[in-house]
Amino acid sequence: MNEFDLIEKYFNWQNSNSDILSVGDDCALINTKPNHRLATSVDTLISGVHFTDDTTAKDIAHKALAVNLSDLAAMGATPLFFTLALTLPSVDDKWLDEFSTSLKSLADKYDIKLVGGDTTKGNLSIAINVTGTIDNNALLRSGAKVGDYIYVSNTIGDAALAWMQIQSGNTPSINLLKKLNTPEPQIRLGQKLLGVANSCIDISDGLEQDLGHILTKSNVGATIDLNNIPLNAEVVNYLKDTNDWCSVLAGGDDYQLCFTVPEDKVDKIKELESRLDVSLTLIGAITKELGIKRLGGFEKKCQSYQHF
Repeated sequence: MNEFDLIEKYFNWQNSNSDILSVGDDCALINTKPNHRLATSVDTLISGVHFTDDTTAKDIAHKALAVNLSDLAAMGATPLFFTLALTLPSVDDKWLDEFSTSLKSLADKYDIKLVGGDTTKGNLSIAINVTGTIDNNALLRSGAKVGDYIYVSNTIGDAALAWMQIQSGNTPSINLLKKLNTPEPQIRLGQKLLGVANSCIDISDGLEQDLGHILTKSNVGATIDLNNIPLNAEVVNYLKDTNDWCSVLAGGDDYQLCFTVPEDKVDKIKELESRLDVSLTLIGAITKELGIKRLGGFEKKCQSYQHF
C-alpha cells in the first residue's frame, strides 16, 4: 500500500461540513468568510529519509519550512503562520541556534509567523504545519482541461541527481546540493498564476507522479516531450552518460510548480517569466486519452518516490 492508497482508505473521511474543501490537494481549503479561505498543509522531514546525517541544521531548517511553503505556492496562497513540532535526540545549543536562525530567516523572507508547536525527545524529525490565505480562486489539481498546455518552473532533476550522488558515495556540486538542501518555494509564481492556470501542483515526489495527480483529479491525460523538460548542464551530462530519464521523471525533491494553462492565457506566461525572473517551460499538453504519453524515445516505466 502506498501513501496515497493509505490516505484514501483510512483518512479521506467524508466531511459533512461544506466549509472544508480539497482533501487531496496540496493544501486543504477552509471557508472562513465570503470569498476568503484558509489553506493549510503539513509535512514531516526525518533524518536519514529526507536529509542525511551530516546535513547542517541551517539547511534542515530551511528545507523543513520551504517544502511546506511550496504546498501553499501550489494553491496560490499567501503565507500567514506556521507551527513547529521538533523531535530531538538531545539538546544541542549550537545546533538549535543555527536551526532557529535559519528558520527565522526564511520565515521573515515570506512573512510567515511561527505561532506555536511542540518539542519532544527521539530520533530527529521536524514537522511543520503551514496556513495561508486565499480567495475563492485557489489553484486546484482538478481544473485541467483538454487542450491546456503543461508548464514547469525552472529546472527538473537537480535534487534527485544530488541525492543519487550522495547515495553512491560521491560529493555533489555546490549547485546541486543547494537544490537538494535549500529549495526555494515558488510563492510569488503561485500567486500570479491565479486566474491564469487551470490547475497546479508542486513537484515533490517526481514529475510524472505529481502530474499524474492532476490528471487523476481532472479525469484527463497528457502528452509530454522529454526533449522540452528544462534541465541544467549537470543533469544533461548525466543523461548523456546513462540515459536514465527516470531520475528526472521520478526523482522528486524539485519543489517546482507544474501547472496547466489554456491557450488564450499563454501570453501571460511569457509576461510572468519576465516580471518574476523565473523560467517557465512548456513540456506538453492535456489530452482526452487518460494516462501520460511520452515523446522522446524513453519507454521504461519509472517508479517515483513512495513513502511506504
